[in-house]
Amino acid sequence: QVQLVESGGGLVQAGGSLRLSCATSGRTFSSYVMGWFRQAPGKEREFVAAINWGRTYYADSVNGRFTISRDNAKNTVYLYMNSLKPEDTAVYYCAADPKVSTVLTAPNYWGRGTQVTVSS
Repeated sequence: QVQLVESGGGLVQAGGSLRLSCATSGRTFSSYVMGWFRQAPGKEREFVAAINWGRTYYADSVNGRFTISRDNAKNTVYLYMNSLKPEDTAVYYCAADPKVSTVLTAPNYWGRGTQVTVSS
């Protein structure tokens, strides 16, 4: 069982930056593939980014603007968001799964989310 707690959301102007953090419980953090998803009002939840050891995965919509990283010593995964756009406004969820294929589509473990609002 993995518990995930996101933080770092907030209100930012277009073009600005935010860093999201996801703290996890458990002693097996390094064995999990970690990811971020987001859900905008009236839209389905969508994949944003994932990281498996040294390999990273990004949605086309954020590639080049967002960076995912992890600190296994702190059991924490981060999402650095730059050049934010109003369309990035959403609730951002941290996710975890032992398998890459699953974390990209339907992770087994989820956080409760943190709101990111980008004003124009």
